[in-house]
Amino acid sequence: MTPLTLALVEDLARRAHAGQTDKAGRPYAEHLAAVAEGVRVGGGDEEQIAAAWLHDAVEDDALTEEWLDGAALTPRTKAIVLALTKRPGEPPEEYARRILATPGAALVKHADLAHNADPARLAVLDEPTRTRLAEKYTRMRALLGQSEQE
Repeated sequence: MTPLTLALVEDLARRAHAGQTDKAGRPYAEHLAAVAEGVRVGGGDEEQIAAAWLHDAVEDDALTEEWLDGAALTPRTKAIVLALTKRPGEPPEEYARRILATPGAALVKHADLAHNADPARLAVLDEPTRTRLAEKYTRMRALLGQSEQE
């Protein structure tokens, strides 16, 4: 099975998340594009960029785990997507361990956190939400061994 091209993965991700918005009310696809670009700029390969486009698809119920299992994606891309799929009630420490144990996943999560913690994105949120999210992202960065400047 030939893996889907990045253009097809991007199109699929945009369609899967169509109509969804982020906490600031922006189209969710903007976040996916920013994470994919962050992975590319960070030296990620095509498998990691594909995973960046799909990193929230299973967690957000935009696509099912069964779909992912049968998708024309490389095993590594699928593993990264599953590693980044937070499970309900999962402790952050366990989530971080799974990411760190999955080759290629940490770069995608780093790009995700970088975009989520972008001051311009956080600035449009109310203060309690902004504070809660900033603390959450800082904690996850620490669990992944990343500094705020990375």
